[in-house]
Amino acid sequence: MSLIKIVRAPLAAALLALAALATTTVPAPALAQAASAPAADASAGTAPAPAAAAAPAVAKEEVLNPYGLEALWKEGDFVARGTLIIMIIMSMGSWYIIFTKLFEQQKMLKAANAVGEGFWKAGSMKQAANTLADGSAFRYIAEQGVKADEHHEGTLVESIDRHTWISMSVERAVGNIQSRLQDGLAFLATVGSTAPFVGLFGTVWGIYHALTAIGIAGQASIDKVAGPVGEALIMTAFGLAVAVPAVMGYNWLIRRNKTVMEKVRTFSGDVHNVLLATKR
Repeated sequence: MSLIKIVRAPLAAALLALAALATTTVPAPALAQAASAPAADASAGTAPAPAAAAAPAVAKEEVLNPYGLEALWKEGDFVARGTLIIMIIMSMGSWYIIFTKLFEQQKMLKAANAVGEGFWKAGSMKQAANTLADGSAFRYIAEQGVKADEHHEGTLVESIDRHTWISMSVERAVGNIQSRLQDGLAFLATVGSTAPFVGLFGTVWGIYHALTAIGIAGQASIDKVAGPVGEALIMTAFGLAVAVPAVMGYNWLIRRNKTVMEKVRTFSGDVHNVLLATKR
């Protein structure tokens, strides 16, 4: 009996321990729910991330250049502004002359092509002159020749023979046309030769300001000399930008003037010969 009691006591204790363990063990569905709860919380915490990513981008502020042309005009003194205004006037005048002279030359070339259509088919030089457009250089030459032929009279004029008188009148008309074609070219030549030196003056003035800033500050820091040096470089570039188109335009217009004047002189020679061959 004592042996049974001894065995019964540990067995009862083991059964009681198993019963307690069975009552405290969590079921599998409960464990699954408990495991899914933190995951749900984590997903709920990370869900607003796309919304935060989709927030509107902040607009970038435009950074103004403190050393550009606008800064030069606002912060420059009267010398820098005056130099800049002079170069702007020179540039505007150059482009105006270039475009107006090109238009004038093109107009004369068209008039030269129109001469051969009906001019030489007219019955007389006066009728031929009327076939040309008003204001045409070729009509002006023809009218001057006709006028010299019809008004070869007077005490002083009669001392000159008809051939010389007509030649003088036609050549005078050609000279007037050539002078008209050369109007404005002297301005282009002047701008092309002086604009770099005007820009150089602005450069020297900017360097002077840079040296003054260094002397006042006591050190050659970049923030002290960047503005004046930038002003000097802008003046140099502006002077070249004014001079180069003026020089190129001058050379181009001179070459086109030679082409136009060749046609004018050819026409004037033909008019001169026809007038001399016509019997009065």
